[in-house]
Amino acid sequence: MSVLVDLIVMLGMLVIVPAGLRLMDAAGTRALRRLWPLFAVPGAASLWLPRGPTAVALAACYALGALLLALHGVRRLARARGTGAPGPAEIAVLTALTGPAVAALALVAERQGVRLFGFDLDILALTVPHFHFAGFTAALVAGLVCRASNGPLARFAALSVPSGTLLVLLGYFVDDWAELAGALVLTAGMWAVALLTWRDIRPRVRDRPTRALLAVSAAALVATMLLALSWALGEATGLPHPDLPWMAATHGLGNALGFALCSVLAWRRLKERVS
Repeated sequence: MSVLVDLIVMLGMLVIVPAGLRLMDAAGTRALRRLWPLFAVPGAASLWLPRGPTAVALAACYALGALLLALHGVRRLARARGTGAPGPAEIAVLTALTGPAVAALALVAERQGVRLFGFDLDILALTVPHFHFAGFTAALVAGLVCRASNGPLARFAALSVPSGTLLVLLGYFVDDWAELAGALVLTAGMWAVALLTWRDIRPRVRDRPTRALLAVSAAALVATMLLALSWALGEATGLPHPDLPWMAATHGLGNALGFALCSVLAWRRLKERVS
């Protein structure tokens, strides 16, 4: 499982985050995008080293980049509050900017072998991909969908994906039932993103490759979030459910390739055709 999880995390660090930054209309992200390899390459290298000082130092490099991303989100929030409360789409984008920081904190602790807040090292290792693909990618795509398909369901998606992600995080500290509640909210938001992508955005696109990428991303969300629900329900109730290696190979890989990669590629193609 660890090799597959590390490969998924590398995809998030080296491909998904910089591609996602290209989709944010903000001057501050351009500089971060150019500098991102200086942070992401050491972070990716830390995954393949034994736990210890070298791995921690490399992971800390990534944490620095993630912190700069989060600070950009704080500055962006301050500017948005100057013109009123941020809307649902902006809340989703701001959430995306903070996601890698949570992942980086878990990465540094795991590479040091420290049970941060008492969590097992395996849980910390799985927190890293979760906050790259739910905390960053899903929130960003929910914000993009909200801007492209304005309406009650779009606003619900842009708010429920960030809140569901936060509730799942809080569930780590409370109990399995709280985590299940977070999974329900997050799944509802992700399925709303899938429905809007399939129903509203995909039909407006004439380019076949982009339409295909949007279709795959929507279909992947339906399957992967159903798996997430089954795991959270099983953890809370004791009912039979997939184990963590199976979840990494299905839910994790499906979200990374089927949803995240296809989504950022599709939205980048859409942005290039508009610009």
